[in-house]
This record gives sequence, structure tokens and C-alpha cells, in this order.
Amino acid sequence: MNEQFNVRNVKCDGCASAIQNGLKELRGVADIEVSIEDGTVHVRGENLDRSQLSQKLAELGYPEFTEQAD
Repeated sequence: MNEQFNVRNVKCDGCASAIQNGLKELRGVADIEVSIEDGTVHVRGENLDRSQLSQKLAELGYPEFTEQAD
């Protein structure tokens, strides 16, 4: 199972490490890739709970955002 998030505030390797360490605490998370360039977080694992992952990202200071069309 894969989930992708577009997040705010990812500016450096330290940010990427904070995201990886924080999300690894959640059940089912097997692998996390963070792209500093485009602010995406890819999470792979089993039985992932998207809302739980999004909430954890917000708690870590990297809230998810969605681009909405007008």
C-alpha cells in the first residue's frame, strides 16, 4: 500500500529526517521517502491509515495541503 502527501515547510535534510523518524513510529509504515525539492512524502507499508499519517505530519509541523481548482 502506498500513500503520497504534499506537505508544507520541508526545507532541508533535517526536515526530511524529522518526517521519517516521526512517521516510522506509526503502525504499518515500512518505508518513507521525502522530496525536499517538491515537498512530497511517499509512505509505503501495510494497512496504512491516511488520516493518521496526515495528522502525524501536521503534529510534526509539516501539514498536508491540497491544491484546489477554482
